[in-house]
Amino acid sequence: MKAPHVSEADLKRIEEAVARAEKKTSGEIATALIEESSDYALQEVFFALAGGALFYFIGLLCYGPLSLLVERFFWDFKPIYTSLALGAGFILVTGLLYLVANIPGFDRFIVPKAIMAREVNRRAALHFMDAGLFDTRDRTGILIFVSRREQRVEIMADKGVNSVVDQRGWDEILNKLIEGIKADRFTDSLIEAVESCGNLLADHFPIKDDDTNELSDGLTILED
Repeated sequence: MKAPHVSEADLKRIEEAVARAEKKTSGEIATALIEESSDYALQEVFFALAGGALFYFIGLLCYGPLSLLVERFFWDFKPIYTSLALGAGFILVTGLLYLVANIPGFDRFIVPKAIMAREVNRRAALHFMDAGLFDTRDRTGILIFVSRREQRVEIMADKGVNSVVDQRGWDEILNKLIEGIKADRFTDSLIEAVESCGNLLADHFPIKDDDTNELSDGLTILED
């Protein structure tokens, strides 16, 4: 998934699309974009330590040849020098692997997909609460949440919506949005998803005479 370039014009189009969709329904639609839902620090440390441990284990298996190599550098060679070399190698390899693990985007190669899915869902749920989507009048808030680096999208709805819309309806919108983002059509695909969510809401929660716009219509760009 490419980094979506969101211009001021794009932000305006998304905001207008949300406003249009909400004119047909008493529900509320929010959109959010985040670069990465977690820093995955624990997984990065584990990756580095596992690589260092593997280096150390291989060094033990090759202890004899390694001792001959270390002996070349010392006139007064002692066996402990080989152990010290292994320890220094472990520290060096672990440090280098930790630096590699912190390269932007490398997380996708070392963090299990299940953990990424859990973290994106957690971050989406946190924003759902922070944005007040849980507190709309009829419990009809919907969040479309895009986490770029994990290449994942979450559509999260309050209980009022989930009680009448089955998972197949969300899956269809979700899959089209992901396909569009992968095709570098972030803004257009997000607008299409907003329109689809608006249509779903309008079917079950048509606009009321006393309806008010409870939440912001614009795309929220979150910090990591």
